[in-house]
Amino acid sequence: MRLVLLGPPGAGKGTQASRLAGELGAVHLSSGDILRAERAAQSELGRLAQSYMDAGALVPDDVILRMMAERIGAPQAAGGFVLDGFPRTIPQAEGLDARLAEIGRPLDKALNIAVDDAIVTRRLTGRWTCPTDGTVFHEAYSPPRTAGICDRCGAALARRKDDEPQVVAQRLATYHAETRPLIDYYAARGRLVSVDGNAEIDIVFGRIVAVCRGCG
Repeated sequence: MRLVLLGPPGAGKGTQASRLAGELGAVHLSSGDILRAERAAQSELGRLAQSYMDAGALVPDDVILRMMAERIGAPQAAGGFVLDGFPRTIPQAEGLDARLAEIGRPLDKALNIAVDDAIVTRRLTGRWTCPTDGTVFHEAYSPPRTAGICDRCGAALARRKDDEPQVVAQRLATYHAETRPLIDYYAARGRLVSVDGNAEIDIVFGRIVAVCRGCG
């Protein structure tokens, strides 16, 4: 099965994509992981992407498309894939459809994990990370035994810049402006399915698996 996972920041796309790929016997293709790997390997595409990032610019759609197309067309993805973090824009979605048409592997479904903005904000702004060992806590869902202190090493916890309230608000605004239109894009093509992502991880995963089984 060939799937795209959609949803706002904080929807749990990475976690659910990894679990779903295992459930379906597919490969999990995370655009963020692939971009980091290309940069670390200093590949041609990795160096090109880094040049934009060093200049403080977004990596252009065509560079991301080339990067993802290589992985989508690889033999490892022949049995199916779950895309996470890609596409993010309509041009990327159009490019993806064109690439999949070229290799005769059309997308089966775009699965949207729908989460309310208020819940996204609570999930992200409540996260605290240990700067020493990377352990992540949440003040509501998985708090440390002592407030502000890492259970493992005793270091003072910090909030990542991405999880600051004003940054979360900006991330949501960007999502609604640039990525949420993909819901309409895939709905118009009869490929969209949605699940309620406001619940706990295991419950949402069960909903996703049920939907995928229903996709035939």
